[in-house]
Amino acid sequence: MKQVLNLFDFKQKVNYRIEILAGLTVAMTMIPESLSFAILANFPPLMGLYAAFIMGLVTAILGGRPGLVSGGAGATVVVLITLMQTHGLEYVFAAIVLAGICQIMVGLFKLGKFIRLVPQPVMFGFVNGLAIIIFMAQLEQFKTTIGGQTIWLTGTPLYIMAGLVALTVAIILVAPRITKAIPASLIAIIVVGLIVFGFDIDTKTVRDIALVSGGFPPFHIPQIPLTWNTFQIIFPYGLIMAGVGLTEGLLTLNVVDEITQTKGNGNREALAQGTANILNGFFFGMGGCPMIAQTLVNLSAGARARLSGIVAALTILCIILFASPIIEALPMAALTGVMMMVAIGTFEWMSFRVINKMPQSDIFVGILVAVITVWLHNLALAVLMGVIISALVFAWESAKRIRAKKYIDDKGIKHYDIHGPLFFGSTTAFVEKFDILNDPNEIIIDFKESRISDMSAIDAVNKITERYAKLNKTVRLYHLSADCRKLLQNADKIIEVNIIDDPTYRVAED
Repeated sequence: MKQVLNLFDFKQKVNYRIEILAGLTVAMTMIPESLSFAILANFPPLMGLYAAFIMGLVTAILGGRPGLVSGGAGATVVVLITLMQTHGLEYVFAAIVLAGICQIMVGLFKLGKFIRLVPQPVMFGFVNGLAIIIFMAQLEQFKTTIGGQTIWLTGTPLYIMAGLVALTVAIILVAPRITKAIPASLIAIIVVGLIVFGFDIDTKTVRDIALVSGGFPPFHIPQIPLTWNTFQIIFPYGLIMAGVGLTEGLLTLNVVDEITQTKGNGNREALAQGTANILNGFFFGMGGCPMIAQTLVNLSAGARARLSGIVAALTILCIILFASPIIEALPMAALTGVMMMVAIGTFEWMSFRVINKMPQSDIFVGILVAVITVWLHNLALAVLMGVIISALVFAWESAKRIRAKKYIDDKGIKHYDIHGPLFFGSTTAFVEKFDILNDPNEIIIDFKESRISDMSAIDAVNKITERYAKLNKTVRLYHLSADCRKLLQNADKIIEVNIIDDPTYRVAED
């Protein structure tokens, strides 16, 4: 029993009043965002609320740290828009399950640290592209369908819609100056909703988009063909959704760690996210990940335990079961205004401030990722392209760092002190450093300031030693780290060289 209590952190001292109030506040901030993100992706709005309930409950109980809030987040939902458009909802559910499996694998094998391999310019481009997509999608609410044809609103309907959206934005901006006890987005939705209801204003509501009344999330197995072709279709979306969710989760985890001066568990968070997303795929949810805005709301309300997240999730379930008519009556203008402010808050404005300090390659990568994200609505391709280009740029820059200091000592031995990493990108420059024909009969290649990294590097050393061997010259390798020596010794059929083991010095090892 004690081990179970420790697992769920129930031994932690809890202020029940603060935790319950914080949970209620978080629920009120999650509902409009969850609805809006579901509508953005053309999902049934109920999928957004189910995701908020499932993600919130599972991660609150099993997650990497108390205080962190998860729900139906836009970062993961946008990944699935293209799949929804091309293959439909059943494939979306399957991709969400696959994303959950990938996240569980990351947690089981403790691979959360590799999420850090996504470069910052790629994150800037991804987040900025995501913000633009969210903002542009809100413009669809300024259109209407007449006779099967979609046209822009004109006249009075346009003025009403624009006015209500502007009012929503204004309230969100002004409300925090008056009180921070109630979320600004919630105040805006309530005020605009009351105005529309009180003055009987004719404008689009959630009911015009879809009904959100429902019961407990129903069990549903995705109806898709179990074929290799299906796996090829859903795998890129599931993989990118998993990566985006883990990236958002670890970033949020770091923020909470800094605020609370405590340490969370990234691998445990990956396991919790994966479990929640698998349940989403089988229980009609749109999936999700940690939400930094709701997490900050939770922390600012004083929550430090898991109870607030559990209360928030259960509150959303109660609203689904008993208060759906109220949700259906909400004006779309209010949700549109909230999502426009979410887009503005999502955009990394800091990227403009640091753009003059960034290398041109990083600027190019950031812009490319944003353009692919916005133009193709394909976050999988955008992130993949960004990571590949960043890796190639890094390899090119690292390749240029290889150099050799040359000198002949008192014994007539030629020394080559190698500086910089020796890997596939730098092998050509490495080979060109040696004057094989004119060198003396004994040569020392010193790797004190270098490192043999891969098979291409081994092959380059082999080529050098073969050329010297043909001239009956001896090559000695100095200051190899243990892993470098192991690489060369494992390739003893390739390398024929006198390797000198220096027992008093090692290049730094991992």
